[in-house]
Amino acid sequence: MTRPTIEDVKRRHLADMTAAQRGEFAETSESTHLALEVGEQVRDARKAAGLTKRELAARAGTGRAEITRVESGGTGTTLSALLKIAAAMDLKVAVELSAAN
Repeated sequence: MTRPTIEDVKRRHLADMTAAQRGEFAETSESTHLALEVGEQVRDARKAAGLTKRELAARAGTGRAEITRVESGGTGTTLSALLKIAAAMDLKVAVELSAAN
């Protein structure tokens, strides 16, 4: 017996949702996807800089738990926290807005 993929589970749940619930799900899903992308970029940059989470946290003036949360795609990271983390690695944050499809 094969295990269902995340897409299988997602489709099954979406089929049982009302239109309002599907809209809320889409918003949450988009936010989570963006947080995961940001986390991956921060982790890749930290590793490329040869820093541990603790070292990056010290440079950014935050705790290791904050770095872990950002890198794991935790939602709720503030823009100011992200700016401090980037600056600690001599990087800048770039935001791109584009038309919704």
